Amino acid sequence: MNKRIEDYNKVLPIVELYRCVQSEGSRFGRPTIAVRTTGCTHRCYFGEGGWCDSWYTSIHPEKGTFTFNDIIKIYDENPHITEMMLTGGSPTMHPALVNELTHFAHDRGILITIETEGSHYVETDYPIGLLSISPKFNNSVPVLGAVTPQGDIVDERMIKQHNKFRLNYPAITKMIEFHDDYHFKPVWDGTEENLAQIEGARRFLNIPKDKTYIMPAGDTREELIKMYPLVFEMCAEQGYNMTGRDHIIAFDTKRGV
Repeated sequence: MNKRIEDYNKVLPIVELYRCVQSEGSRFGRPTIAVRTTGCTHRCYFGEGGWCDSWYTSIHPEKGTFTFNDIIKIYDENPHITEMMLTGGSPTMHPALVNELTHFAHDRGILITIETEGSHYVETDYPIGLLSISPKFNNSVPVLGAVTPQGDIVDERMIKQHNKFRLNYPAITKMIEFHDDYHFKPVWDGTEENLAQIEGARRFLNIPKDKTYIMPAGDTREELIKMYPLVFEMCAEQGYNMTGRDHIIAFDTKRGV
């Protein structure tokens, strides 16, 4: 029996809950409710591309502030919205919450998109509508001695933690087999090395190109504007789909958008 949330008034590991528009992947442009969990298996650092754009859920995870009743309330206030973006951090670290959300979504006719790096297999009572799978490659590994957003210094322990569940292909395969649908949404940093790793993972997982959405690296508007033309050209040449990160183009580094 899969675990569930029993107390809807209990504060959960959710740091953000807001209405927005999906700006990445195959559900692009659709109004949605974002549910952002805190805690992550990864410590992503992309050099000049910066740290994880939600470092406050991963490198320096904040405590949750929302309850399940808060989720119910925001959907009651927005009855026209029938989508959910479950993101993080790593939502798969919280299987009881994920499972409870599938019950809520089933009852309300809501399609859940879960953003996951693929580190853990999560089975739920109702299959998740869409897996947005973004595995992390060599270019995401923290560099020894780098400074985190709140001033910590990267040590071997942080690097080991990042690599512990990175590229968990058995978990990704099981997730694809169990849940309803998926797309493959890797970040490309503009290098041939990174592109080779993306293509190697795609082939290993037997993912077709029409389910592959390449996302430009960068966590600020300035960085993305530099990357967009490179990704446009590469996708046109290679036959992948491209996805932007238009919430960053629109709002730059603002949270809750």
